[in-house]
Amino acid sequence: MSDQEFYTFSEYMRKDQEALSPSAEDYMEMIYRLSKEQGFTRVNDLAGALNVQPPSVTKMIQKLSEMNLIKYEKYGVIMLEQEGKNLGKALLYRHNLIEEFLRLLNIREGLLAETEKMEHTINDDILSGIRDLVEFFKQNPRLRESWDSYQSGHPIPTQII
Repeated sequence: MSDQEFYTFSEYMRKDQEALSPSAEDYMEMIYRLSKEQGFTRVNDLAGALNVQPPSVTKMIQKLSEMNLIKYEKYGVIMLEQEGKNLGKALLYRHNLIEEFLRLLNIREGLLAETEKMEHTINDDILSGIRDLVEFFKQNPRLRESWDSYQSGHPIPTQII
């Protein structure tokens, strides 16, 4: 795929077919979140956290189990394999970093939804750039104050919205 030609969104996403689906990523991230304290989670806890029905969870965790990312036995607990722990940790890091970036931009309304949408389409180079920018502002609080001041003085004209 050439960087000089335009494609539809679907075509750009097709190149990532070998990666987990956005839904599978959401499951892995949430399993990691829910497992951090006890080392495991359960189908009903996962269903509640993701606002899905338990049969949907069962279907997805069977797929994740086949990929050796989790251990699961019917009616038992869900535990992350080491590869699943590594992936879940990376997915949570990505989520938190994007959310922090959006906060830096003073995004408040729909923060979670926008974070969720962005995290599934962003590549590692862009994520690295976002990380560097967020860290730069953390290490330079005066520049962060200047940035916040600049933003508050430059609202978007209503005719653009």
